[in-house]
Amino acid sequence: MDSIQLNLLQQVAGLHEIPEGAYNIRANGKSAARNTTANIDIVTKQDKQGIDIIIKPGTKKESVHIPVILSESGLQEMVYNDFYIGEDSDVVIVAGCGIHNCGVDTSKHSGIHSFFVGKNAKVKYIEKHYGEGDGTGENVMNPTTMVELDENSYMEMDTVQIKGIDSTKRVTKAKLKDGASLVIREKIMTHGNQTATTDFSVDLDGEGSSANVISRSVAKDKSKQVFYAKINGNNRCAGHSECDAIIMDEAVVSAIPEITANSVEAELIHEAAIGKIAGEQMIKLMTLGLTEKEAEEQIVNGFLK
Repeated sequence: MDSIQLNLLQQVAGLHEIPEGAYNIRANGKSAARNTTANIDIVTKQDKQGIDIIIKPGTKKESVHIPVILSESGLQEMVYNDFYIGEDSDVVIVAGCGIHNCGVDTSKHSGIHSFFVGKNAKVKYIEKHYGEGDGTGENVMNPTTMVELDENSYMEMDTVQIKGIDSTKRVTKAKLKDGASLVIREKIMTHGNQTATTDFSVDLDGEGSSANVISRSVAKDKSKQVFYAKINGNNRCAGHSECDAIIMDEAVVSAIPEITANSVEAELIHEAAIGKIAGEQMIKLMTLGLTEKEAEEQIVNGFLK
């Protein structure tokens, strides 16, 4: 890999070198490096672009890195990755996509990640999207995440997009069985004329299932954001969605939560708050010697931390 690709790899996956454990690194539409372990196998799909990640039951304290990087302007791809997490396992999966676009054509990555999480399994999924480049071509990312949680399983998702993505449509759909739990934390920042849409839909089908969906975002300049969160309580369950956004300049932010109780035992809550940076926060920091711009950056960074 060249220096540009190595920088993208560091930005989206925190990798300064090839990681330990299982990994599959995809660069400019092709597999650049792969490693499997005794408990984690990675298999190339035969019918379409993508891979199957198969984690054996009982696998503990192992990780999988599957970053994607695009450094050729105008490259557009659709990738399908399926994750089969065995019963009683406890693993960390690090994904993410980075685009470096110095041309005039649109660079686009769309990915459909499907998770099949076995009984009593625990998964932490980390996904970061990042864009850069001094060309006029757009950076576009459209991730779709499909989740099926079996009985008493747990999945935690941390997704971040804070720079360089001109357009994104982020879709997450989940179905939970008895005792299953899902936690989603999303952080997004847009600026310029960027647009970002996130769409969460969770079906709490199982008795004792729960979901907590939390989104924090900052919209600057003339950017636009739309946040959808739909939770269906179909059994004795607990569901919570929260959107907290800072709006600046001429940006537009919409929060559209929806909760539906299809059982008298469902307990569902939604919260949404959109507002500007509080003036007293700016004043306090500026009295400490910060400029207005520095104070603003401190507040935004703390909000998205």
